[in-house]
Amino acid sequence: MSYFSNNYMVYFTISWILLGLIIFVLLLYIKAPYGKHYSNNWGPEINNKLGWVIMEMPALLICPITYLLIIDDLFRFESFFILLWVLHYFNRTVIYPLKIKTKNKKMPLLIAASAIFFNLINGLINGYFLSIINIRDYNLIILIFGFVLFVFGGFINIHSDRILINLRRENQKYFIPRGGLFKYVSSPNYFGEIIEWLGFYVMTLNIGTFSFFIWTFVNLVPRAISTHKWYNRMFNDYPQERKIIIPKMF
Repeated sequence: MSYFSNNYMVYFTISWILLGLIIFVLLLYIKAPYGKHYSNNWGPEINNKLGWVIMEMPALLICPITYLLIIDDLFRFESFFILLWVLHYFNRTVIYPLKIKTKNKKMPLLIAASAIFFNLINGLINGYFLSIINIRDYNLIILIFGFVLFVFGGFINIHSDRILINLRRENQKYFIPRGGLFKYVSSPNYFGEIIEWLGFYVMTLNIGTFSFFIWTFVNLVPRAISTHKWYNRMFNDYPQERKIIIPKMF
């Protein structure tokens, strides 16, 4: 049972991708004011941990709900992709906020609101397109390759986040991260997440997951550039051989 016109959803998703490309250009000049780039000049604020939960919760819920509203058989193989989605966003929505050491830290409400908007649209698009794909039409080797990319990227992302979390102390000072892919790049957590969602697209091969990969790239590459510049400003002894986000390349 489909609740949407396939053509309308394709056109909408193409428009969503084009919007992402515009946002990419803007983010090269405007730093999102949270984390290392926090600023109190962006209006009302909320607790940082609460903000993470609120803004990621739509991603955890909307995609699987949309998927379940459309499909007729929950036990179809394609539901495996929804499981991967839920595992990722359970970590991002529940586990990650519990681990981060950001006592009394705030984030602008505008950032949380914009993330909620993105996650609502992104969850709707991906839930819809994951519900209409037929995995029997796919090449098994490509499917396995995509899964390996997804797991590999997810591992890099979580491992790098753990290094950053363990780096923080009660005095809230910043330190140069070391270990893992931090030996090669300033933002391996972002690199891992890009690889993760590239793998998700390779597994599923539809415009919905492609749009998510594009938006992941759009959001994280400018952020990685800003982070690399921040590290070099903050630390005189920052390793100059480190690239921004892609080991040995960029």
